[in-house]
Amino acid sequence: MVLSFLLIFAHSIAINAQQRNFNLSRGSSLSPTENSSLFSQSGKFAFGFFPFGDGFAVGIWYESGTLQKTVVWTANRNDPPVSRNATIGLTNDGRLIVHEVGVQEKPIANTTGPALFVSMLDSGNLVLYNSNLTIIWQSFDYPTDTLLPGLLLRAGDELVSSIFETNHSMGSFRIKMQTDGNIVMYPVGSLDAPDFAYWASVTNFVGKNATLTLDGNGRLYMLNSSGAEVKNINNAAVPSDGKMYRATIDADGIFRVYSHNLIENGSQSIEWYVPDDRCRPKGICGINGYCDLINLQPVCACPPGFDFIKHEEKNLGCNRNFILESCAFKNDHTEYTIQELQSIVWLESTYAILPSMTIEECKLACLEDCNCEAAQFQGQECKKQKLPLTFGRRTSQQEDGKPSPSMLVKVGMDSGRNGTIAPKESRKVLRMDILVIGLACISFALIVLAFSAFLIFRYRLWAYKKIPYKSNDQGLIEDVSLRVFTYNELEVATSGFSEPLGSGSFGTVFKGTLSGQRRIAVKRLDLKVVAEVQEMEFLNEMRSIGRIHHRNLVRLLGYCHDGSNRLLVYDYMSNGTLSSYLFKSQLKPNWVERINIALNIARGLLYLHEECETRIIHCDLKPSNILMDEYGHAKIADFGLAKLLMPEHSRTFTEPIRGTRGYIAPEWHMDLPITVKADVYSFGIVFFVIICCRKRLDNDAPEEEAILVKWVKDCFKANEVSKLVPEEVDQQSLERMIKIGLWCIEEDPAARPSMKKVIQMLEGIVEILEPPCAHSSFQY
Repeated sequence: MVLSFLLIFAHSIAINAQQRNFNLSRGSSLSPTENSSLFSQSGKFAFGFFPFGDGFAVGIWYESGTLQKTVVWTANRNDPPVSRNATIGLTNDGRLIVHEVGVQEKPIANTTGPALFVSMLDSGNLVLYNSNLTIIWQSFDYPTDTLLPGLLLRAGDELVSSIFETNHSMGSFRIKMQTDGNIVMYPVGSLDAPDFAYWASVTNFVGKNATLTLDGNGRLYMLNSSGAEVKNINNAAVPSDGKMYRATIDADGIFRVYSHNLIENGSQSIEWYVPDDRCRPKGICGINGYCDLINLQPVCACPPGFDFIKHEEKNLGCNRNFILESCAFKNDHTEYTIQELQSIVWLESTYAILPSMTIEECKLACLEDCNCEAAQFQGQECKKQKLPLTFGRRTSQQEDGKPSPSMLVKVGMDSGRNGTIAPKESRKVLRMDILVIGLACISFALIVLAFSAFLIFRYRLWAYKKIPYKSNDQGLIEDVSLRVFTYNELEVATSGFSEPLGSGSFGTVFKGTLSGQRRIAVKRLDLKVVAEVQEMEFLNEMRSIGRIHHRNLVRLLGYCHDGSNRLLVYDYMSNGTLSSYLFKSQLKPNWVERINIALNIARGLLYLHEECETRIIHCDLKPSNILMDEYGHAKIADFGLAKLLMPEHSRTFTEPIRGTRGYIAPEWHMDLPITVKADVYSFGIVFFVIICCRKRLDNDAPEEEAILVKWVKDCFKANEVSKLVPEEVDQQSLERMIKIGLWCIEEDPAARPSMKKVIQMLEGIVEILEPPCAHSSFQY
């Protein structure tokens, strides 16, 4: 009896100790079910699991007070919630991870070496120490949406808002400490350009490489490159005791400084914020919508002829509620009218400017132009525009010293079925028919939307449970040391290289299984390929590739350089190549899934071209070098096996031709410099293969359709792009995609967009101009 009591007492002490951990040592873990967290010494901050959706997320929050947790940092913020059986642990080899039963572990910290223990500091900084008690990683180096006292937002760093107050995934707005000394706020995904900025500190006088920080008294100020204070941003006075401060870019795009009175149960107050106008954040009301300030509160509205995409989430924007006929089917029976909006502006998507006009002449000019979907009239200037309209808001009558603008929007007038005008005697009947049909369609659409949302959520949940994802939406993951295998180990793992998965220009790939049942793909490099490569050169290249980690690149796990054998060990991709995924599987990916596949590839290329430590040109991008994981996510393979570009080189000359016929850029044949734009060309060809869901060359197709790129150009010129896809898709979306591909395969490399611009075009952030669409003998 006494022994049982002692065991229960010891167990109770252990639980209480775990709930008040100040350090996390190797082999220890935190769990959401036992409500265990890692606390700072004063108890003001805690690290661990907090409720998110139907599960939990990992982060840091204010622990003091009885109010709802105020989260100040989130790990893997774009990941879906984890389940109740998840744990945070410091492994025996010194890695801080999230482990969930049946799911691949997710790293939290990217360390340069093994950690001895983890500590939560009173500043709100989560730090990892090595055996020398040196900090090897800290959360202050990877801020999310919040600036805490002591955290330095250095030149080039930015904070990104959350989606909602209760959803800390990346939202729509960012504030950046620019290298020119200015602090500027932009929409997420936009260029760092004045057209996209909606607030700036105008502090370029402080010089380059300035730093933004917050002190314990609530002062938001800047340091110059030598560390001296040069500018107080919010002119804060010294506050009373008992308060803690944070500066956060909120989900509505406003940057606020908050005080938390820990004496009064953590009560929160707003001490300062910018901008003053809550309609200033660009994109707050989505595409085609505009923001109107009513009683100092931002209210989203749609222009005439438009309805909210989703009434309960008006920030998503608006869609047209009538059918605008294509110019190819223009007829005399189609009628439209122009609705005028005073003092409403959108970011210009102008394709024609007509000077010296009256507003009535501007209206008529838009009505008579089937391409014109809206026009902005200001002064005597008429600017014709196309959808989508972006960054809309109401302006003051004389903003920026210019006369008040008028927005002219083309809408259908008494539209009946198929967008044609009903006879006057039947319009009342038609209106009732339209009402009944419309209600039925809306009901059906809501059911489909709900079902689609469920499928998309489940799809993303599956995907993110496997893929380690970086904190700022470009896909970086933690650097993990490569494992060195012996040839015998890989021979056993692959059962004597008995199950080939495919072969390419560098070697043959075999399926294998490591101890622990982890499936791998082993690439055995051809001896001819590596015969001229010295051992040190091979090892250096492996180290370079080993530092390249991105969610859209096939992960290199290790390598073998045993004697003359050279083998690479990769993560196994269960859905095979993109070619087999598109053409051999029974269930074809739908339109949205195909666009997402293209975005996966584009993001992987952007990382190789601009974001990894060593800039890389792939040189052989094609469907067979793109692999699909079990969740339908695309990952680029064979990167880094072509020549690596050193940082001091921006391009290579006199390269031997590499790549695959039909996918290589024209400059390979012209003795021209080979730059990252060669990969953009290859992406364009792959992009057409994806969205059209057919092979680049189809000998079974009619002669005029056999060569995909030629057929795409012919259909685009004839305004018959709907022939290119196997299902019915939105015409405007399809035309946008075709234009993107045509820009990518421009013969002149300088005319091709960068991969960053391609991603922006795919996401609908930037306008897509009409491509020159010139033929080239090399692209077929």
